[in-house]
Amino acid sequence: MKILITGEENRAEELRTRLSTISDFEVDYSDGDEDEDFKEYDCIFDLNFDDDPSNLSVYATMRDTPVFVNAVKLSLNEATFVVEGKIKCQLFGINALPTFIGQPKWEVSLFRKFQTPELEALMKKFGIDYLPVEDRVGLVKPRIIFMIINEACYTLQEGTASIEDIDTAMKLGTNYPFGPFEWCDKIGITSVFETLAALYEDTKDERYKICPLLKAKYLRNETFYKKKKEEKATKEKEEDWF
Repeated sequence: MKILITGEENRAEELRTRLSTISDFEVDYSDGDEDEDFKEYDCIFDLNFDDDPSNLSVYATMRDTPVFVNAVKLSLNEATFVVEGKIKCQLFGINALPTFIGQPKWEVSLFRKFQTPELEALMKKFGIDYLPVEDRVGLVKPRIIFMIINEACYTLQEGTASIEDIDTAMKLGTNYPFGPFEWCDKIGITSVFETLAALYEDTKDERYKICPLLKAKYLRNETFYKKKKEEKATKEKEEDWF
């Protein structure tokens, strides 16, 4: 099977690693250029799809070709609504944000639920355990984790606890691999903010209303821990000066 991966290089490398234990697979990487001959591949992973779904019009014509797209900030139904003609490919949505690709179980949405047997066969070939989920903005894990990150920002903003205390409490209390601020830095502030914004627009649920502190970090493109280190260094310089 010849597989094409398009998207950011760090996420493509994460997926390559995920598939590296499988034999009889040829994996190529592309930046998703429109001149790419997608039709020469047996399977496509588009990891930047929910930022740029423009190649969907090409994928749609590839009859029965499995196409896995990152569909967190938008649903498959939203993406396909503007495409003229039928969607002839086998279209599946995955959570391909940083840190999620390497997890042991994926969540996968289906544009057509009757293609579940085809998905089952593919995931067995890939050696990846998966859970079928509804085609909704945010899927499942991002909804939960990003809501926790947002709530943690409210706690920090109110001065109730420090970044380190909140992260430590969440790791010890819930056995999560990272605290909310650690996770936000690893995933990327842009992905967290834009997914929450899409969730709020889709649901109007107050749980996804973005904390002003998180919005400020997004607008400044700041991380939580790097910014904290910079503030500490500045404070130490000021103390040395005086």
